[in-house]
Amino acid sequence: MFDQQAKRNKYVESDTPGSLVPGIKCREHFPFYTEGPGGCYLDSAATAQRPGVVIESLCRTLVHHNANVHRGAYRLSAEASELYDQARGIVARYIGARSERTIVFVRGATEGINLVARSTEHLFKPGDVLLLSLLEHHSNIVPWQMLAKRRDLKVVFADITPDGQLNMSDFNQKLRDHKPALVAVTQLANSLGTVTPIAEVVAASRKVGARVLVDGAQGAAHLGVDVERLGCDYYVFSGHKIYGPTGIGVLYARPERLEEMEPFQGGGDMISYVSVEGFGCADIPQRFEAGTPAFPEAIALGAAIKFLGRFSRQEMIAHERSLVGAAVDMLRAEQGVSLYGPATVGAEQATVVSFSIDTVHPHDFATIADTHNVQIRAGNHCAMPTLRRLGVQATVRMSFGVYSSEQDLKAVQSAIREARAMFGR
Repeated sequence: MFDQQAKRNKYVESDTPGSLVPGIKCREHFPFYTEGPGGCYLDSAATAQRPGVVIESLCRTLVHHNANVHRGAYRLSAEASELYDQARGIVARYIGARSERTIVFVRGATEGINLVARSTEHLFKPGDVLLLSLLEHHSNIVPWQMLAKRRDLKVVFADITPDGQLNMSDFNQKLRDHKPALVAVTQLANSLGTVTPIAEVVAASRKVGARVLVDGAQGAAHLGVDVERLGCDYYVFSGHKIYGPTGIGVLYARPERLEEMEPFQGGGDMISYVSVEGFGCADIPQRFEAGTPAFPEAIALGAAIKFLGRFSRQEMIAHERSLVGAAVDMLRAEQGVSLYGPATVGAEQATVVSFSIDTVHPHDFATIADTHNVQIRAGNHCAMPTLRRLGVQATVRMSFGVYSSEQDLKAVQSAIREARAMFGR
């Protein structure tokens, strides 16, 4: 197993930028490929594979630093607390936040959005408008619909074009017409790979006085972000989509936004005092982290971010966009295949390619692809409004990571040809 000493030496942490090149060669840093089932893993948008340094970080914390953070007056707890706090700093630097106080650890992007929706509820008045887009993941729709139901608000959706791009004309019109109290838009759509003009979205939204939440679940890993330069009020992402563990994620919020938010979970570590008469809240961000945190996962998220720092951001983006281009070319050459997304008209698209096969249901294709050792997604991708707008119920989705290669595409091509032969041309 990889946890033997000889194996562990292979997965050493390093802060050397540009020391790794994306592609098939970097798979040697991922136990999934070197010791696990391997194969053509094309579902990184759902959850990415973990590099060895992340798995080692989890094991190391559980073995050598397993003590509750911010609670014990003994060395082991102090060490765990220091590592946990260091992870917060690593996250802050990665997304360009000025202060670690703006980083709240949550279970994932979904919890981050729900936290904002719950903790800002008192700031909305009946009749206020929440503006979303038809590109959103359900996690950036349902919490706002729930809030709207509780507070008698109105949810409005900006349209998308037939090729899956955010319709900025419609978006700007709805900004003018509705003067929304909040705008929530994805940075990179998980269903189609659409890269939204998020800087333009944020700037326009703030001009009308709206708070802005950016869903960075995909963007944090594949595009990167500088939240200070972007100027958003809130930014969320999940650890497991950025080559880190599950059960950990990040909510960034500007300090003044965190100060105006009300905690919706009470318990240990979020208080300054408790008496029979009442309680006082801890300072930000601790007031939003009630209970024992997922500190091994937070520390491992820091390890994942440090691992990503060993790649050139430009090379990562170029690698994944090259794969998108190659995938689009391959699919266009196959009979009976329909493509969805901005790439169909030559527009920018990143890390995700969605398609369908005329005679094969997406779920059937995923099963056939699995016999080719291809792990690929089929369904609505938690984006029903997006697909309905495009006139489809489900698609096949391939999504890439730093370890993906054009060899994966050849396996998909073979699976497509077998599927069409099985279900008739």
